[in-house]
Formats: sequence, structure tokens, C-alpha cells
Amino acid sequence: MDELDKKLNEVYPGRVVRKDLLHRIKKGTNVPSFVLEFLLARYCASDDPDEIEAGIQAVFETLSKNYVRPDEANKAQSMVQQQGRHKFIDKIHVTYKEKEKRHWAEMENFNSRRIAIPDKFYRDNDRLLEGGIWAEVTVAHNDIDEDDYAFYIEEMRPIQLSRFNFDEYAAGREKFSRDEWLDVITRSCGLEPSKLSHRLKMHFLARLFCFVEANYNFIELGPRGTGKSFAYSELTPYATLVSQASTPTLFYNLQRHKVGLVGYWDTVAFDEVGRVKLKDKDTVEVMKNYMANGRFSRGVEVIANASFAFVGNIDYSVDQLVNSTQFDLFVPLPTEFDLAVIDRFYTYLPGWEIPKNSSQYLTSNYGFITDYIAEAFHHLSKQSRYDYVNRNCRFGKSIQGRDEIAIKKTISALLKILHPVGEPSREELDEYMAYALEGRRRIKEQLNKRKADDEYEAINLSFFDKTDKEVVVWCPESKKASATQNPVRKRLPGTPELEPDKDEKQETETTIETNQKKEPQADDSAPEDQINKLKEQHYTIFYGERGFTFQRIFGDYLHGAKKVTVTDPYIRATHQIANFIRFCELVVKIGTAKKIELVTGFDDEYQKNETAAKFESLKESLKDHEIEFSYSFNANIHDREVRLDSGWVIKIGRGFDIYQKPDDWFTIGANDFELRPCLETMVDIFKVGNGSGSPIKGRVTKPDT
Repeated sequence: MDELDKKLNEVYPGRVVRKDLLHRIKKGTNVPSFVLEFLLARYCASDDPDEIEAGIQAVFETLSKNYVRPDEANKAQSMVQQQGRHKFIDKIHVTYKEKEKRHWAEMENFNSRRIAIPDKFYRDNDRLLEGGIWAEVTVAHNDIDEDDYAFYIEEMRPIQLSRFNFDEYAAGREKFSRDEWLDVITRSCGLEPSKLSHRLKMHFLARLFCFVEANYNFIELGPRGTGKSFAYSELTPYATLVSQASTPTLFYNLQRHKVGLVGYWDTVAFDEVGRVKLKDKDTVEVMKNYMANGRFSRGVEVIANASFAFVGNIDYSVDQLVNSTQFDLFVPLPTEFDLAVIDRFYTYLPGWEIPKNSSQYLTSNYGFITDYIAEAFHHLSKQSRYDYVNRNCRFGKSIQGRDEIAIKKTISALLKILHPVGEPSREELDEYMAYALEGRRRIKEQLNKRKADDEYEAINLSFFDKTDKEVVVWCPESKKASATQNPVRKRLPGTPELEPDKDEKQETETTIETNQKKEPQADDSAPEDQINKLKEQHYTIFYGERGFTFQRIFGDYLHGAKKVTVTDPYIRATHQIANFIRFCELVVKIGTAKKIELVTGFDDEYQKNETAAKFESLKESLKDHEIEFSYSFNANIHDREVRLDSGWVIKIGRGFDIYQKPDDWFTIGANDFELRPCLETMVDIFKVGNGSGSPIKGRVTKPDT
């Protein structure tokens, strides 16, 4: 132990762990860090090398015996039945079932949602009812046939903290200097502060801002392999990583009347933000409102506290980007992230300054147990340091409305992490102001570069230091870049266009454009002029032809439709329902429809009831995509058509059942319907209402593509 280790163990006994032991075990398991650290604290609480080695083996044996992977759930349940009881390490949460007037426990990897639990456990552990906790759980088998459950909880020992004492945490902080505390936090993240510059420590600290400051909007772009997403997957159970976004998932599901991720997590992190798929156009608009004030309206007014973190890769030289007149540091972002979204970011962490992941930066010293520091940050996220910032920080005139909010929230986050109680020195506060202004200026410079007018020209952000001197803050990568500090402005009408500098033109055309190899992204939206150019079609699909997928037949016409009505008397057999579901999947991917109606037939009441049960499953599934599905049965219908509220009608003689059944399911075309030969049928696509009114009689043999 060094002096800081000794002090940390003395002030926070039982709350710290040697981080190098975690690194050794983590490489061979897929278990959350706080679970591993719980076991390390039990078996490796020693400085003796032999005892530590024996303890590590005990940890591995415990995991092998008690940790169940999700795909081993059936084996685990059978083991409990055969042995009578068994101890597991699993995440457990408790739900109160109103209709039954009792509580049931659920264990995730054990995969049982109906486990009896004595009330003493959830009375002593509040978080069992609030999202659940990881615990050592002894599950016993219930052999009484009359009972309606197979398993019950016999013993439980929480792995995550069931209660957190903030006063204890705050009192301990007062025994450390600011720089010592910064090193403690750095080591708690698994890094060795002696290998890092002070600026790098601050950068790693910035990754934690979202954990302590509610409704904080953070972005980090940089090279691969710098651990951008590590904090959001390993350092706290209060954060979640997502790779795609939709309004129902993120914000509010109108069909289920349920708040999305922002209502359940402290931080929602968007991994590989350049590849994030936005499933509907409303998502960005709702996101803008939420990022601005922590609330949004989706039929109901919702207020939430979750912060947003956006992390992604930059595949270009930063020096080239800041010196380019066309490209900026936000080049990896999706095109849907317009100026309004970018302006709502509070700080931009320069990921290109952070070194690649390497074992040389990992610490072998003590740091806080992950779950302990996560609880501290969760507690701090509910507090406010805004009043202190307002009273003690003064800024220059270039700082405007959103700049001020962003900078003050960043300073507040730094105060919460480094000074959970007490106040910083004036020198430390000046440092925090400078760091906060730099992170916001990096955003402001790119906005000024993107918008070729004067709206964002006030980029020289400044603060007044302890001597009352105004200090202008610069971003080191762009301070000498004329293309960023003095971007080209929009020309007045009639003004001749100036030729760019020869070297700059060559850099722009060859270096950036030649190397820009973005992956093509599926575009599920169709421009309005493309929709308006759609034509009526009348053609025959001949027997044995291939390539007639639902996308090819229906895709262009579904764009812009809000309601889809399907009439088909033969949606009842398994393969017919499967074809209809395939059509519904296409509607979901197009993303504009909000309602699907189906009218179909039936042979007898038994078939009708059996089909209805399958439709109910589809109905629940479509709710997740905010599509309302309704169905009805009519034994007298004969026609088959898909009618859209945009006026288009698609009639196929065979309905959705246009594909031949393979003679052998191990042949090409068995799974890919573009390669599956078709049955012969006629297709008529025409417009009613504002359209021509009825199908044209002439026929062609191929659809327009």
C-alpha cells in the first residue's frame, strides 16, 4: 500500500478493494464489476500473496457454482428441484400483484417470475421494489402440489448496497485534499493517476458528469479503443447503453401508457452515436424538448431526470477537421442531429486526447467498491449546487442563454464529484470554470462553423478569475485554426464566389472526401416529392418468377400512410398469418403508420378463437412500436386488398400468399423471399379519392422499380 491506500482503508474500511484483482478476474467472466468486487472483498481482504491467490481461486469457484448464465436457467431450476435448494448469484426484484394481493420475486438469469418471498426481505431492502438488486439468493423447491408456485426464497444476502449513508461518505471526503480525492476517484475507475496528467484525470472525470448531474447532455467523440462506453456499462447500475432510439422506447409509449428509458435510468448513453438508428421522425423533436428542459409532451406531460451521453468515433485527423472549411468536429453525427440538437450539448470531451486502452494505465492500488461510488453519485444526482455556482461564478458577455446553462451544470457536476461537501478554493473554482468553458466552446465553434451567418459568432467565452481579470478560454486543437476561428460566411446575392486556396481545396477534395467511408444507412423515409411521383401499376407475377418481395410490391406506397386497412378472408392458417406478420414488419420498418386494421374470415368458432389468440399476441407486439392493431371476422367477405389512408389501394389476386412452398427446406429461397419462386397472380395498384378513382384496364408484365 502507498500512503493514499492506507488513508483510504482507514477512512472507508470495507468500502474499498484492490483494483488489480478485479482486472484479473474480469477478463475471464461476464459478470458485473460490482458483483466481482463483492466477492473479492469477501475472499481477498488480505495483503498476503498466498492468501490473495487462494481467494481468487475461491472467487472463480463461487462463480462457477453459483452464477447462472441465462441459457442455463432450465438446468438451474431442475437442480433446485432435485437437490431441494441451491444458492445463486443473480439479480432479484419484487413486484406487488394487485389482483392477487401479494408479492412475487423474479430472478433474471434463473428465469422465474413467480417465486414466493417472505416479506422481511423486501421490507429490509427497499431497492428490491425499485428496480431490484444483485444478491446471493438461496432458492428452495416447494413440494406442496396445492400451491401455485414451485420455488421460494429461503435466504438472501444483498451484493449491492441495500442502503447508502451519504453522511459517512461526505465525512470521509473532508479528510482528503482535493488532489488526493481526484486520485481516489481516478483509482476507483480502475486507472492509475500517477500515469496520467492532471488534464487527463479531468477528462476521465468528465465521463462521470452524467452520473451526478440530472438532465446533463454530454458528448465524446474520438478514436476507437479509448474506453468511451466503459463507464456506462461497468461503473454504475444506474446507466444503460443503447444503439437505437425510438420515441416509445426512449420517452413514452402511447399504446402502453408507459414512460420510456428516461424514467428509469440516471443516464441513457448512445453507443456508437454515428450509427444510432432513429426509428421515427418524432424522436429527434421530442429529444430536443427533453434535452432543453427535462420534460416533453406525448399526450401527457412527462418530467424525467435522466442525462444523455453520446459517444462515438472520429475517423479523421482532428488537425484536418479544424483546418477544413467544409468539415467540423461533429462530422460523425447522424444527419438527423441538426444545429438545434448540437446546441443542447453541454460539454464536448476531446476523446482524441485520451490514450488507447492499455494495461500500463490500470491501477494496482485501492479504490472504492464500484457499487459504493455508484450509490454516492446516484445520491448526488438528486442534489443541486446551482446556487453556489450562481453566487460565485461570473462570466463574460459572450456567454449566452444555453452557454450559461451548460457551463453552470458542468461546474456543478465537478463540485459534486470533487467537493460533495464544502467549497473549493478560489484557484480550484477558476480551474473548474476554465474547464467548463472549454467544453462548451468546442461546441460553439462547430456551430459557428456550420451556420454560415452570425448567430453563433460569440465563441470567445470568458470568465472573471479571483483577481477580477477576464480570462478568454480556448480549445487547444483549434486555437490557431483560421478555418474554425474565422469560418467562411454566406455570400450576399450577386457576390462572385471566391476560389478557395489551392492547398485548402486539395485538402478538402482529396483528403477528406476521398477518405470519407461512411457505411450506408438504411433510409426508411421517402421524400415528399418521391411519394408524389408514385404511379398506378397493373401487372402479372408469373409462376416461378423471383424477386417480388413485400418491400418491392408495397414499400413505396406505404410511405406517408398513417392507417393501413387489410381485407383478406384467408388470414387463418399458420403460413397465412406468418405472411401477414411479414407485411406488418414492413409497415413497422417504414415507420409512418400508426394503425393497422384487419378484416378476415373463418370456417368455424374453434378456428376463429384460435386465430384470435394469435392476433392478440401480434397486437401486444405492435404496441411496442406504437402501432394500434385491431381485427374483426366476417364470414361473407371475398375480396383481397390493402387500402391506405393516402388513397392508394393494392389488390393482389392471391392476397399475401404469393410464394411457392419449397419442396425441400434446405434449398436457396427457403428463408429469403427475394429468392423464393412465386405463384401466378395479378397485382393492381391504383388511387381513389384524390386519385384517378379506378384501376386502368391495360396490363404490363413488370412493376416499375
